[in-house]
Amino acid sequence: MLTDLRGYENLGTPQYFFELLCSLNNDDETIWSKRDIEQLFYNKIIDNRSIFDGCLVLGFKISIIILDHNDRITINKKFKDYLFSQKQMCDKFVEFLFTALNKDENFHVIFSSEHISYDIIYHSTQINNSAFGFKYSNFKQLLIDFDIIQIHPSKELKKYILNSRYKKIFDKIILPEIKKRKIGLEDLKKSFDQQQIYGEEAELFVLKFEKERLENKDGIDWVAEYSIAEGYDISSYQSKESVTNDLFIEVKSFIGNPYFFWSRNEMDVSRIKGDSYFLYLVNRNKINERDYKPLMIQNPFKNVLSNNDWIKKIEKYKIEYKV
Repeated sequence: MLTDLRGYENLGTPQYFFELLCSLNNDDETIWSKRDIEQLFYNKIIDNRSIFDGCLVLGFKISIIILDHNDRITINKKFKDYLFSQKQMCDKFVEFLFTALNKDENFHVIFSSEHISYDIIYHSTQINNSAFGFKYSNFKQLLIDFDIIQIHPSKELKKYILNSRYKKIFDKIILPEIKKRKIGLEDLKKSFDQQQIYGEEAELFVLKFEKERLENKDGIDWVAEYSIAEGYDISSYQSKESVTNDLFIEVKSFIGNPYFFWSRNEMDVSRIKGDSYFLYLVNRNKINERDYKPLMIQNPFKNVLSNNDWIKKIEKYKIEYKV
């Protein structure tokens, strides 16, 4: 889909689509053709745009408008009840857009775990500007025009954040596919070897545990739901009085004696964050027991690596040819 749209300058704006859909909806007697719609918008300036070359193409691709066998253009009936306001139309438009894009391979190259991360300060999903490149700049502009993404408040980061208004739609439609794709075959095998197939269940347990401990304080975020590169799974607070996130939790699950596998990235983040970094070790055999608490280890870089109570084993070496 995105490949087919690359050659167009303008894929549409909220005002354009609102006017288009209202025109199609309000006049059931008129038989609308492509030429009729081109005439409708001829010589108009909408949202500071005068070229609308890719708008109809996008409309057809995401099925908000339909072209029948007689080349007659009609509105998708599912849209008829969402034209009371432009904002209402935009919400439904985003749902249709995400549903269509979720089947597009190029979209998932852009919105992949490589480019997606979570901002714990603004509690927002963020995406690198570089993810779009030049060839998908018109698609990026569409997302900006519909306020789906917004420039990150820290402009020097060169990122965009997902509008919280569309977080639920994004999480329902797009996020499951991102999570499915972010583990390759080799990593999947590694995940089984390290018994991390139970990781999500343990993370959800800790998320619930933290919310109960802090009496549902706002801003406890499941970071690993969006990114596996942060070096921790959950950002939380050490106390109810904490103003900013000062507790970063890496969750590991186990059966029997407590043990865990630690990646180089997780180890480095633990070293950097020091006493703000915790390991929560969750016993899968006790996870459903009432009042069960995970084993919580503060600053594991200091309190595990240098502690002889923990047996350390090297499972793998990186071996590189010396040039």
